[in-house]
Amino acid sequence: MTDIEVAVAAHAVIGESPTWSPEEHALYWIDIKQPALHRYVPKSGACRSWPLNSDVGAFALCGDGSAVVALRHGLYRLDLSTGAHEMVAPPPFDPALFRFNEGICDPTGRFWVGVMFDPVTGSPSPQRAALHSFTFAGGLRSEHHESQLHNGMAFTEDNKRFFLTDSYEGIIYVIDFDAANGTLGSRNEFARIPTNFGLPDGAAIDAEGYYWCAIHGAGRIRRYAPDGAVDRDILLPVSKPTMCAFAGDDLETMYVTSASEGIEIANEPLAGALLRFRPGVSGIQRSFLRPK
Repeated sequence: MTDIEVAVAAHAVIGESPTWSPEEHALYWIDIKQPALHRYVPKSGACRSWPLNSDVGAFALCGDGSAVVALRHGLYRLDLSTGAHEMVAPPPFDPALFRFNEGICDPTGRFWVGVMFDPVTGSPSPQRAALHSFTFAGGLRSEHHESQLHNGMAFTEDNKRFFLTDSYEGIIYVIDFDAANGTLGSRNEFARIPTNFGLPDGAAIDAEGYYWCAIHGAGRIRRYAPDGAVDRDILLPVSKPTMCAFAGDDLETMYVTSASEGIEIANEPLAGALLRFRPGVSGIQRSFLRPK
């Protein structure tokens, strides 16, 4: 039985995107619907937050004291010392219907960011939107892989394959990746989750090439072998884990964000918490966005 610890009893509405900063020995993460970027230092327990003015679906650290946050109304560069932010790219969609969701930087410093169909009001028919990539030099670029909900992004250690999930379809895809040119190739199904079981959400890859995926609604992190076979499940004290990430100076601690949206806290008191456990394997450090 894996020992699950509470790192931060955050009660996040939708916690997401845990990302380790080795230089700061700190973990960054976001709350999408109570929009803010958060920073947690495991050694001291210190926490800091940067409130944001609209839904934030993803972020990328730049390694220079700033971050790019993917807000509903565009990509903004956030100065972590002052909290000031300025737009670097307008939204590539109608923000009344869509918001950004999930993001990751590739090894060359390019930021890949997905979307979610999430109307502000009403109940319009579901629509799909494209995956995008961003650099300061080239701006926001459509990558054509459309979905109602992009998730599960991860790059293999050799940078030859890119994992991308269509959560509503319940399918985890693996895509050939050309790191030098930042282009995506052929796409194949890696694994499938029955939609009545849960939704495949955020993910991470370990040093052995196994893919770890938060199963939203099923209360677990699932580890997949490189051939897509289920290796094992880690059961959690929350029903809606949203993403996992390797962290710590040895990258041997897994942090998990979770959501409390739609949950009665009296019935699930840890919903929205930032959790952690030792998975028994080390991970791969996430890359940062290349600054100007």
